[in-house]
Amino acid sequence: MHYAELLQAREELTGPGGDFEVVEAEVLGNKIRIYKTAPPSVREFWLSTKEFAERPYLIYGDERLTYGQSHEQVNAVASWLADQGVKPGDRVAIAMRNYPEWMLIYWACVASGIAVVGMNAWWTPEEMAYALTDSAPSILFVDSERLERVRERPEVAGKMKLVGVRIPDAGADVTPWSEVIAHGGAMPDVAVDPDSDACIFYTSGTTGHPKGAQLTHRGCVSNLFNMVYAATSASLATQRATGVAPPEDPPIPVTLITTPLFHVTANNCGAYAVTAAGGALVLMYRWDAGEALRLVAKERVTAMSGVPVMARELINHPDFTSTDTSSLTSLAGGGAQVPPDLVKKIESQVATARPGTGYGMTETCGIITSISADFFVDKPDSAGPAMPNFEAKCVDDLGQTVAPGKTGELWVRGSSVIKGYINRPEATAESITDGWLHTGDIARIDEDGFIFIVDRKKDMVLRGGENIYCAEVESTIYTHPAIAECCVFGVPDDRLGEEVGVAVVLNPGEHLTDDALREHCAAVMAKHKVPRYIWFLDDALPRNASGKFIKRELRDRLSAELLSV
Repeated sequence: MHYAELLQAREELTGPGGDFEVVEAEVLGNKIRIYKTAPPSVREFWLSTKEFAERPYLIYGDERLTYGQSHEQVNAVASWLADQGVKPGDRVAIAMRNYPEWMLIYWACVASGIAVVGMNAWWTPEEMAYALTDSAPSILFVDSERLERVRERPEVAGKMKLVGVRIPDAGADVTPWSEVIAHGGAMPDVAVDPDSDACIFYTSGTTGHPKGAQLTHRGCVSNLFNMVYAATSASLATQRATGVAPPEDPPIPVTLITTPLFHVTANNCGAYAVTAAGGALVLMYRWDAGEALRLVAKERVTAMSGVPVMARELINHPDFTSTDTSSLTSLAGGGAQVPPDLVKKIESQVATARPGTGYGMTETCGIITSISADFFVDKPDSAGPAMPNFEAKCVDDLGQTVAPGKTGELWVRGSSVIKGYINRPEATAESITDGWLHTGDIARIDEDGFIFIVDRKKDMVLRGGENIYCAEVESTIYTHPAIAECCVFGVPDDRLGEEVGVAVVLNPGEHLTDDALREHCAAVMAKHKVPRYIWFLDDALPRNASGKFIKRELRDRLSAELLSV
């Protein structure tokens, strides 16, 4: 492929005077790369979308909101929050499905300098209580399912004002959404610090509790620039290599959002990029490949934002060949690595769409790399080159940079890296060194600057785009009195990438069934963390010389048993 043209496009776009000019600046005590022309905060970005007033923006079922209507409701929410005494720097939590209100509340908060706490909609009451106590929001916007869960912990619910979304009769202790919208008013005139928190998104914890990552305004805006740069540079390079110019009047993007908005994949990557282009966001109640196909045809969807398994299920659905998918121009997503065979399937089976993906993390406000179209087809096992605002290197266990082409843990530094984790100075110090984020992924960087993720250093299961830390599941299992030893690991899965597996040794004389152990876990953990595969072993778990379980040996041996059945 034409990597020289891609490098040339990068130099032109990011050099002096370029649309994506990159300069060095001191931010929070570290010299990092930033985009010179990026707006200082998300506030300026959101306010700039008023120019799209007549265009459709949020689509959910038969409901439609234009940009103009969305701005009116966003202003009303922001004005209501100000009257409640919520100030810049305070926090407001959102716990609900992907309803249109999610985005309206989000823009109202960030445009007012208020940090959004994105609550995982799958959390149990205990997990919700932990995050609410940890982040201490003054107001919680909640739908009916999440309201039931938070009410199970009245000592937590009583510390904040509750606003019910799509709840007909929530009770006297809950302010209805209709009252908030009826408030009306203008967007408060506030100044927003670029390095203040735009949102707190929780990542799975290594010690039993999730960590609240602090995504700054600078980080979120930088990720938006990365998204736009990735598309612009690939298009420019392809045009120069082939001599074929892109269409003069490209279609306005319509993106199907299929993953939760409390993750950067849907929010920072999907929603931000489409909003910047004045496009429409099509929201789903829950993922269903058949319904997704119907929406693609009905709404003339141009791209689908999701994890790779969703693209696979879309292509494999029995209605795929009979559904009009001619509006699609891009298909794949992020949150997990796209298997090379899926890249080829998208290229060969979807006539109008090209494959694409981005590798990133919550801790980088979105993507670190991006790759699409011919470049992805040529290197389907690559995650693509690092975005211009990042420095990237692979290091050994001592933190020393390894030779080019050699494997090591990938470290990145740039304006998209989070400030840290709230209330977790030790975790912040462990994850970020002089501005360098330790990704926890083992990678190599080739001669073209493309990054290849080859393994995972973190003790983590990646299930359908959801990070599940083994230690978090183990700590829950160990609370069962019958457990003597347990070891949690990822089991390969064709659909989700990995499923949670656990090897267990019981205390003498104890008896426990698979279902009983799952029920024990489900009482305090979200369903996706509950082990699918459970092995009860008679002998002690294998250990190395330092006394640690030999997890890889267990995983390989027990996973092989599944394949042989």
